[in-house]
Amino acid sequence: MKGIILAGGHGTRLHPITLSVSKQLLPVHDKPMIYYPLSVLMLAGIREILIISAPSDLAGFRRLFGDGSALGLSIGYAEQAAPLGIAEALLIGADHIGTDSVALILGDNIFHGPDLATLLRRSVRELDGCVLFGYPVPDPERYGVAETDPDGRLVRIEEKPAEARSNRAITGLYLYDNEAVAIARRLRPSARGELEITDVNRVYLERGRARLVDLGQGYAWLDTGTHDSLTNASQYVQTIEHRQGLRIGCIEEIALRMGYIDRDACYRLGMGLAKSCYGQYVMALAAPQPLLTPVG
Repeated sequence: MKGIILAGGHGTRLHPITLSVSKQLLPVHDKPMIYYPLSVLMLAGIREILIISAPSDLAGFRRLFGDGSALGLSIGYAEQAAPLGIAEALLIGADHIGTDSVALILGDNIFHGPDLATLLRRSVRELDGCVLFGYPVPDPERYGVAETDPDGRLVRIEEKPAEARSNRAITGLYLYDNEAVAIARRLRPSARGELEITDVNRVYLERGRARLVDLGQGYAWLDTGTHDSLTNASQYVQTIEHRQGLRIGCIEEIALRMGYIDRDACYRLGMGLAKSCYGQYVMALAAPQPLLTPVG
């Protein structure tokens, strides 16, 4: 499976702080926002990743990650000239996807919860068409909403309904088989001039090949698209990290735990950040100790 992070858009809801920097490069507590979606793809076992962003922002991502080899990854970059919809990422990334399946994640989404890596890898392994991830929210009218039958089967998807039939929002993580590219190519722009990811999901649903995975109790899904939600996400990460002594979305740690890099490589990555608490944490990981289950 290939991975795509869509880190485009102008971040207008976060103006003025995004007037000179990509939203996905803003800090969420102790690390750039894009570390969190990247960590999700890594936990899913994905190592070939394409970052899609506005032409003016790509240089910042390249400075941050290079070609990804320091993390045992292969990271490429592509331009989205204008924010023309989430589904456009499947077209921009068509060559990257090739004949493989794909995990598409939005660059401003944060996921955290127990055994997240196990849940992700099982979802990848059992993929047959499309896997979506649902999360209960108090304001479903702001999202694409999933409705299931009494047996938990996905039966309806509605985009920002005036009266939602369910409180399950569809999060910004989507797993697709290779048909997703062909489906995206057949889409017509919506009334707002975008290629809607909901339209891709509906095609899979109509074919009986869309499945919803509920992120239930114990999981957190955070969207960092507004000033308040960005602050709330930073506070959430800070609280978890201080209370539990771990790092959420620490890509160096995940690379080590997943076997993408060895301890020497991990230590060198930490040394490059040694004046920060984050870098000291990464260096400490390289000390001889039993390998643990990757953290989400």
